Amino acid sequence: MSRLGRKPIAIPEKIKVEFKNGVLEVSGVKEKLYQKIDDRLTVKLDNTSITLEKKEETREADMLQGLLRGLIGNMIEGVTNGYKKDLELNGLGFKAVLTGSNLTLTVGFSHTVTKEVPKNVKVVVGVTADKIPTLTITGADKQAVGAFAAEVRAVKPPEPYKGFGIRYAGEKIIRKAGKSAAAGAKK
Repeated sequence: MSRLGRKPIAIPEKIKVEFKNGVLEVSGVKEKLYQKIDDRLTVKLDNTSITLEKKEETREADMLQGLLRGLIGNMIEGVTNGYKKDLELNGLGFKAVLTGSNLTLTVGFSHTVTKEVPKNVKVVVGVTADKIPTLTITGADKQAVGAFAAEVRAVKPPEPYKGFGIRYAGEKIIRKAGKSAAAGAKK
């Protein structure tokens, strides 16, 4: 039984929500997001809230109610405040260049890696005070922002010995001692 799925979702003042033909549209000042609603659920719109109700009492309907409530809450949060992921490029000579809709990464390979930035995601290349290149990925769609950040991080994940690679800002990497520390312990 989904208790959270039955809770109404508050609609902020400047957000417009419409439900037509099984698709829920959430419009903000700059962005519009869409979510298809399963046939086993009905959407009730008030001026200040959205409520999802089940048409049938099944386990799948319970799961869908909780899932779609979470997705709709993320849509409202996205068009209101947006989502943001920060990445750091740690390594000698690591850099990122944004050219049009292509992000080119130089991360210690013999070649550069080019990723196409999705249309609903915005990327800003910067540098910290310690001269570490950074990427700031923003957008209204939580899934798109997180997926693109994970895709960029997967190009060169941080390695455990020296910590080189692409990592999320504030991410802790558990470091390993290496060969010299292991060899010294055996004597």
